[in-house]
Amino acid sequence: MGTKSLSHQGWITGILMILPYTIFFALFSLFPILYGLRISFYDWSLLGDKVFVGFENYTNLIQDEEFRSNLLHTIVFTLISVPLVSGIGLLLAILVHSIRRGQSFFRISVFMPYVLSVSVISSIWVIFLQPYTGLFNQILRGLGLIHEEIFWLSEPTLAWAAIIMSTVWWTVGFVFILFLAGLQDIPASFYEAGQIEGANRWQTFWYITLPSLSRITILVIVLQTIASFKIFGQSKLITGGGPAGATKTVVFSIYENGFQTFQMGYASAIAFVLMLVILVISLIQTFVLRRLES
Repeated sequence: MGTKSLSHQGWITGILMILPYTIFFALFSLFPILYGLRISFYDWSLLGDKVFVGFENYTNLIQDEEFRSNLLHTIVFTLISVPLVSGIGLLLAILVHSIRRGQSFFRISVFMPYVLSVSVISSIWVIFLQPYTGLFNQILRGLGLIHEEIFWLSEPTLAWAAIIMSTVWWTVGFVFILFLAGLQDIPASFYEAGQIEGANRWQTFWYITLPSLSRITILVIVLQTIASFKIFGQSKLITGGGPAGATKTVVFSIYENGFQTFQMGYASAIAFVLMLVILVISLIQTFVLRRLES
């Protein structure tokens, strides 16, 4: 069998290997995306006829004060939650990595909340945050830090604090595992060289550990930013978007317009604007972090 025949056979084998994924991607990802883009140019109430309106949904979106408010909520949540989840995940990874005995127990303990669904996580935190019987208020009262009940879900700032705390507790396990895997890949010779040079713990972390984790840090920040912009479950299930819409997000707008008022065209427009925002921010983050890495 000639070289060209072997090459042709390998090419066919490669096509057959990726064909199932390509078909599933086209049917369940690419087609819905393109169809959603098409719907965004129509005024469609799901049950009625579709009326082509061009870019009207997008122009209305720019003028929609509620959408701008929800976008601002999402951006603020992202700016707070991403550094918290990334920083706490890295800290936990360093602490667990330094433990010689019982490391498996701590790995499981930190990662366990991540395997739970958002509905379970939200139910747990709603119970935790109850004003009279909740665990949080009882702990704070026992420590003498409060003398009156805190209504966590009735004040905008506290409601966002509750959402951020629940999100960190839920998702930090994923970041923790990524950083822990990165720490285990750092050669011991790097630290030995640092000890020979007389580096202290802070210098070891700053000049050895952190640079060695730069690629994982880029991955973590990009993934967490994308996930944060798509926040919906915690806002819907913990606060219901309240108080007075203070914890509504962009995805909350998609849900309300698409599945409550059935403005499918407008909801699709919001979804595509969100996709573009996530894409632009992810590209900027990746570019900046890689420049810092180099």
